[in-house]
Amino acid sequence: MEKTNDSMLTEFVLVGLSAHPKLQTVFFVLVLWMYLIILLGNGILISVIIYDFHLHTPMYFFLCNLSFLDICYTSSSVPLILDSFLTLRKKVSFPGCMVQMFLSFAMGATECVLLGMMALDRYVAICSPLRYSAIMTKGVYVPMAAGSWVTGLVDSMIQTSLAVQLPFCTNNVIHHFVCEILAVLKLACADISINVISMAGSNLIVLVIPLLVISISYIFIVATILRIPSTEGKRKAFSTCSAHLTVVIIFYGTIFFMYAKPKAKASAGADNQDIIEALISLFYGVMTPMLNPLIYSLRNKDVKAAVKNMLTSKQ
Repeated sequence: MEKTNDSMLTEFVLVGLSAHPKLQTVFFVLVLWMYLIILLGNGILISVIIYDFHLHTPMYFFLCNLSFLDICYTSSSVPLILDSFLTLRKKVSFPGCMVQMFLSFAMGATECVLLGMMALDRYVAICSPLRYSAIMTKGVYVPMAAGSWVTGLVDSMIQTSLAVQLPFCTNNVIHHFVCEILAVLKLACADISINVISMAGSNLIVLVIPLLVISISYIFIVATILRIPSTEGKRKAFSTCSAHLTVVIIFYGTIFFMYAKPKAKASAGADNQDIIEALISLFYGVMTPMLNPLIYSLRNKDVKAAVKNMLTSKQ
């Protein structure tokens, strides 16, 4: 481990799957393939939404933000993950690690809040369809999206600034693919109770509260759909929010497992658990952004029509 004269840590070592070289090759190809799909799928979705004025609605505005967010999130971590697969022990400078941790945490927190905002949008659309245009004006949904970004960035700034102040003495080996905040906190050689309390507050703001908003919104949405007399009406109403609900289940199913219970420090024999958590983090960080554009477009007639129109006009 490299140190300066004042014993301050200057770099971290990312272990990842270095103990499993065959798996590294497989995961490199898999993650690279998924990253290209993420860039292509979300890029096309953003272009289609901007191109077709019929999609200039609050729902697609939020979706455009979600796609851009997924591109930013994966671009802040996937290149480092791919690089770690190519080297036995990937070294990352302390400032570089903190920057990458800040960006990844900010994008993840922003997506949590944004999914809650999208649930509110679907609640108004299903439960108050006649007043939807009057309620969800540009002066409402733009600040909602902006608030999601500000919340994520501020939350990440707080968590990262607290982590930067911690001393890291002897162990600089991160059992992860990237500088994930919980993996970094485990290496601190000081009391991290303040960080744990801060993370608990962060969980409440960006995980629990948005999840409560989503849950309550869908309780009212389901109740409203059940009151629709016709089967066709129920199907159309549910189809407008089924994609969002699917994304929420996939997203929260992995991220809540990772961050709901921040740990103080890992025990000496917890390497296998670290690898499992790293793989779950990899699934959350790559699989979900890859699935989002597919989920929102495969069964969406508006998006399909917009893609067809865009391709036809270019031809």
